[in-house]
Amino acid sequence: MTLPLILSPEVAEARAKGAPIVALESTIITHGMPFPQNVETARRVETEIRAHGATPATIAIMDRQIHIGLTEAQLDTLGQAREAAKLSRADLAACLASGGTGATTVAATMICAQLVGIEVFATGGIGGVHRGAESSFDISADLRELAETPVTVVAAGAKAILDLPKTLEYLETLGVPVIAYGQDEFPAFWSRASGLKAPLRMDDAAGIAAAHRMRARLGLPGGQLVANPIPAGAEIPRAEIMPHIETALAEAEAQGIAAKAVTPFLLQRIFELTRGRSLTANIALVLNNARLGAAIARELARAA
Repeated sequence: MTLPLILSPEVAEARAKGAPIVALESTIITHGMPFPQNVETARRVETEIRAHGATPATIAIMDRQIHIGLTEAQLDTLGQAREAAKLSRADLAACLASGGTGATTVAATMICAQLVGIEVFATGGIGGVHRGAESSFDISADLRELAETPVTVVAAGAKAILDLPKTLEYLETLGVPVIAYGQDEFPAFWSRASGLKAPLRMDDAAGIAAAHRMRARLGLPGGQLVANPIPAGAEIPRAEIMPHIETALAEAEAQGIAAKAVTPFLLQRIFELTRGRSLTANIALVLNNARLGAAIARELARAA
């Protein structure tokens, strides 16, 4: 059966040559940042990946097709879309079948990347176990996807709005390798420190690529989470950001905001409470993850 896939010319050429490719999600464009910073950041991230020897492949759903790599015009259209769905494993197929426009989360991006053999994906932060999950059962599908789909995901840890201890516990239960890059502590998105020790540590892209290949040789399902701390000069220390996070969480609860609406609401409120500093940090960490993603992709291409 022919899959509903369209590769951009740049991605198609890289794939034909066996050149390194880094997948990029699109919810960071539609739900993670305001316009025009979202499109500007998307372009900066793509440029950063190219500058470090790999090809970017931003993934989105448009016109009943999975687009692997977007043109300049498509990026602009997506950046200004008001009705784009936030797609995960559960609703990816329905959006394709109905002809809707959809932005891919971590889980959906991993699924689409794997369909075309892309092994590395760089993002901002993954979803995880939400606060109060013991009663709400609100756990991101990103975690299950990491256990099932063989893509190495580079992120600045899990989003700091989440319950990070429970997120790490759940990842351990699922058998997902969590690798802190260059430090022993699990990073907390806007902050380098979380107070939690990472299960694994690696200090170079070659080691991460070798672990990815070894999992495949052993027949182990799923991917790897590479937790890459935000650059020191760009971070918002945990002691400074946590009061803002607690305020935003309390407001979300008071307003009855739940499910997929929670994360966009919290990110917007934290942007307002930090007077835009959280967005500046977010951009810095995404660019940092793009650089590491490109380095891992180069190592994987070299070893192929």
